Amino acid sequence: MKAPISITSLATVSALGISEEEIWRSYLNDKHYITEKQFENSDALVAKISEKDTKEILEIRNSDQKYKNLDNSVLYAMYVARKAIEKSEWKPQDNFGINIGSSRGATSLFEKYHKDFLNSKKAETLSSPTTTLGNISSWVAHDLQTNGPEISHSITCSTGLHAVLNGIAWLQSGMSDKFLVGASEASLTHFTIAQMKALKIYASKGRSYPCKAFDLQKKRNTMILGEAASVLCLESGTAKNAIAKIIGVGYATEILEHNISISTEASCFQKSMKMAIGNIPIEEIDAIVMHAPGTVKGDTSEYKAIKRVFCNKPPFLTTNKWKLGHTFSTSGILSIELAIFMLQHQQAIAVPYVEKQKEPSQLRKILINAVGFGGNAVSVLLTK
Repeated sequence: MKAPISITSLATVSALGISEEEIWRSYLNDKHYITEKQFENSDALVAKISEKDTKEILEIRNSDQKYKNLDNSVLYAMYVARKAIEKSEWKPQDNFGINIGSSRGATSLFEKYHKDFLNSKKAETLSSPTTTLGNISSWVAHDLQTNGPEISHSITCSTGLHAVLNGIAWLQSGMSDKFLVGASEASLTHFTIAQMKALKIYASKGRSYPCKAFDLQKKRNTMILGEAASVLCLESGTAKNAIAKIIGVGYATEILEHNISISTEASCFQKSMKMAIGNIPIEEIDAIVMHAPGTVKGDTSEYKAIKRVFCNKPPFLTTNKWKLGHTFSTSGILSIELAIFMLQHQQAIAVPYVEKQKEPSQLRKILINAVGFGGNAVSVLLTK
């Protein structure tokens, strides 16, 4: 990287809550936030936004007639975007860029419109504009009254961290001074759950911790979906109000062997982590927030990649998917949130069911990983 990038604010909503205080309290206990949800013909374990928080978010829908037909993925993004720019004190006239991606997009609306089409053989008037992927960033820009640019993209589960890469590229090119980046997922729909179950990666009931992310001893896949939205405000250089700084980024993509494959030793992660670390001695990396989706191969391959990069001496390792589920595109930004909390509070958050690790005496640099189906990995290195 040419120069550090400041994170001047962060806002998220997930099963852990909405406020920073509430979310940090959620991290300080060993409780998970996974519950059962009833779908059309079945139920499944999920990590959903609470009813209290959902009501607060859905007030946006009722605040403007134009928002009545928007998908929850858009409303979630609007909610966190409003909070983030308020914290950073950005103004519409700043004309900051927006890049909010999504793995699924307006899945719920698309399913509804398609079901109506099968019944009536006619498409609803708003079925196209409200289900396109660009819907998220464009509506957020409208809501915040900024002139853009606005970018939306989908790179499966690494989408959020790819948005971070895009924001950094715009800032370091000099084409923008400020960029709002993140992701949003309202993915808890019948079809989405059915897809994950068809892949044989979804968790079954009956465990005290249903999602065993980073449990390298597990014999079965234990992925569980969560819904969430999260955004960061990025600014060039070292801002006075920075809550953390990005000092390294890395990315890599593997050659596909299968649509959802990743190599045994996650060569994509090896490359992305090395790129993000750059010339910094590996001993200075105090912790890694792993992608660790809760699948057997996904968790073990990432761990093997970490051992390779860190010469069999990994730093402190953690993940948050056992607590709030796999939120697809948003997962990488939520991992950044956990890393920022750990840096701010100087407290490592452990996974309760894995072998106890030696905690770092000081947290100065934390690496965050995310990867999507097909091995498109991103790593981001944070410091205070």
